[in-house]
Amino acid sequence: MEKSNTKFFDRVKKNEYYIKWLKNPFTYVTAAVLLSLFQIVTLAATKNPWGVSGTLAYWGAWIYQGLGGSVDKWYYFASSGAQSTLAAGILNHGESWRNFGIIAGALAATLLASGFKVKKIKSVRQIIAAVIGGLLMGYGARLAFGCNIGALYSGIASLSLSGWVFAVGMFFGAIVGSKLLVKFFM
Repeated sequence: MEKSNTKFFDRVKKNEYYIKWLKNPFTYVTAAVLLSLFQIVTLAATKNPWGVSGTLAYWGAWIYQGLGGSVDKWYYFASSGAQSTLAAGILNHGESWRNFGIIAGALAATLLASGFKVKKIKSVRQIIAAVIGGLLMGYGARLAFGCNIGALYSGIASLSLSGWVFAVGMFFGAIVGSKLLVKFFM
């Protein structure tokens, strides 16, 4: 049985469709077209632009409530819409399911492309850089009312000036951030 499984996987790894669609990365043009199509489908199906980081705020609120806290008086969650979303729970939240799908899809793509690796942490500086970077990105996403998906892609797709302003800010922020990363953490 073991040998037949090995032969099967060897054949799959040599299959041209596996190599083209699952193993090799898409071109930038293909990825851009797919992102655009997903954005159009999301906007048409849900009547809302695609977003990721706003959902993470709800996840944080549900975790906080699960630990006994209350977010009822917090400005971000004070509206009746936010309160009904919180009351409905994570399993009844469409955006949460979309984020679960993104996470599962990213894992599946990594595993199918044989790209999953557990890397050794090189230094405490690497951990510090990751924590600071993650906190700054999360904070920036909330200030901008979205991450690169919600503020950039959805903003531009919705013909909003804010999407283009976000793009310029993200471009220059990436330059500054990468220079700081090299100077202090590499």
